[in-house]
Amino acid sequence: MNRKLQTLIFFCLIFFTSIRAFSQSGYMPLNDQFSTNISGDLYSKDFRFHTSIRPYNYWEVRKVVNYDSLQEQQRVNRSFTKNWKQKAWNKIFNDNVISLEKKDFSLQVNPLMNFSIGHDFVDGKNTWVNTRGLEIKGTLGKHFAFYTNFYENQAIFPEYVSAYVEKNLVVPGQGRVQVLLDNTGQHFYLNGSGFDYSDATGYIAWQTGKYLNFQFGHGKNFLGDGYRSLLLSDNSTSNLFFKATLNFWHLKYMVLFNQYIDLRDSTLSGGYARKYSAIHYLSWAISKRVSFSLFDAVIWSATDNAGNYRGFDLQYLNPVIFLRPTEFSVGSPDNALLGANFSVIAGKHSVFYSQVVLDEFVLSKVLAGKGYWDNKQGFQLGFKTYDAFRVKNLYLQTEFNYVPPYTYSEQWESINYGAYNQPLADPFGANFYESVNFARYNYKRFYFQYEFLYSIYGQDPPGLNYGGDIYKSYNTRVRDYGNYVGQGIRTRLLYHNLSASFLINPTYNLNFTIGAVFRNLSTSSSSVNTHYFYVGLRTSLRNLYYDF
Repeated sequence: MNRKLQTLIFFCLIFFTSIRAFSQSGYMPLNDQFSTNISGDLYSKDFRFHTSIRPYNYWEVRKVVNYDSLQEQQRVNRSFTKNWKQKAWNKIFNDNVISLEKKDFSLQVNPLMNFSIGHDFVDGKNTWVNTRGLEIKGTLGKHFAFYTNFYENQAIFPEYVSAYVEKNLVVPGQGRVQVLLDNTGQHFYLNGSGFDYSDATGYIAWQTGKYLNFQFGHGKNFLGDGYRSLLLSDNSTSNLFFKATLNFWHLKYMVLFNQYIDLRDSTLSGGYARKYSAIHYLSWAISKRVSFSLFDAVIWSATDNAGNYRGFDLQYLNPVIFLRPTEFSVGSPDNALLGANFSVIAGKHSVFYSQVVLDEFVLSKVLAGKGYWDNKQGFQLGFKTYDAFRVKNLYLQTEFNYVPPYTYSEQWESINYGAYNQPLADPFGANFYESVNFARYNYKRFYFQYEFLYSIYGQDPPGLNYGGDIYKSYNTRVRDYGNYVGQGIRTRLLYHNLSASFLINPTYNLNFTIGAVFRNLSTSSSSVNTHYFYVGLRTSLRNLYYDF
């Protein structure tokens, strides 16, 4: 690098670091590991906060906790002197890379990255991820916020992840892979064994006074207090959405409209087939310790069964919760779900939480106990505690999820509860139960995490449908009665992930991470192991799920 370029970079660095950082507005990123301490402060007996609607709104968080102070606690050797070395130090370890603030305008820009390498000792396979990206965020006035980011990726994954990508043509939660054809018409990807893919999100948000917030964008939403959600999770790839929330008294009401992509159907001239959902969620903070929420969703295809274009059905613009009567009144064959979420704060920062999802429900068949296929009710039970055993920043969580066969599936595959070939709820889809457990601890900028997952689920033999794959029509079910979780090829998964990270810059979660994954997948006739070691430099602004 020549001296002139070095001088230019130096003065640019001094200029941008001399500008005071602006308090963020909009929405917090969906990342569990590095937001644990902030989330813990929101579970408090001192106020009512609707913790089950994520991502959290900065405007609402600041009403109950000093978010800027929490962020400041993570900063190191903070100084506002004119010493350029100190300012450069702050730029690397504390601040946005570019931060501008005027009276009615703010702008922040940061790089996004994931430069990771790894090795699977069982398969003898080297892996790597090469991600480059950028985020841009800011505000206009006091009530308008905007955000956008993009990721460009190339990667070689461990074998079990590669098999998932090749089957579904999508990297879990991160977008469709680029598929090429060789001279013989066979699929191939990057260098024959890796994948090329990209992902982008963005939104605009408008806080209209004290009670109403509107958000329009391309991204993810999450409903629940757990690691998984049986109602709506961030498992699938980002989608187009419009969200309106009304927060008043002890209630928060959300109306969410989504457009999803169906990668299995590319016959349309405009690209892949579309489907839509209308979701309503009413959260009631009954007391400062107890919250209860109701959920409903309707999913419909952009085309009817005859192939005629239907588009967005205006009947579902009705903002009132429980659309099932509306669905019946218009003679609709669309897919409807109901659910509930419940949480209780115990002690200072411990939480018991649960969820129930109802896809179909026939009370007489449930009471008969004969495994009727149309009884599709899943549930979640969980517990998490912050500052466990009075150890500051020690976080423990245990969660159990149970979803019977054929849940989330439909008679027409085009209106199942999935998008981009992935479930919109739990990554396992249906026909499973799982126990997922976490221990997290951080000291200053050092973060340690251990995850242990145990799951039993049923895989399908060739040509049969035992209810685990939500992309199969339930009309192809094997039987009407005698259904149970784990039917088909009973499969056991043991998954361990141990990692240690140093948080380089908390403003955009730039961190250095080292870790190891031990995975065993076994059936009555086979057992497959993955012993995977990895190290990387990355920005962690989203949840990525490889624990399947």
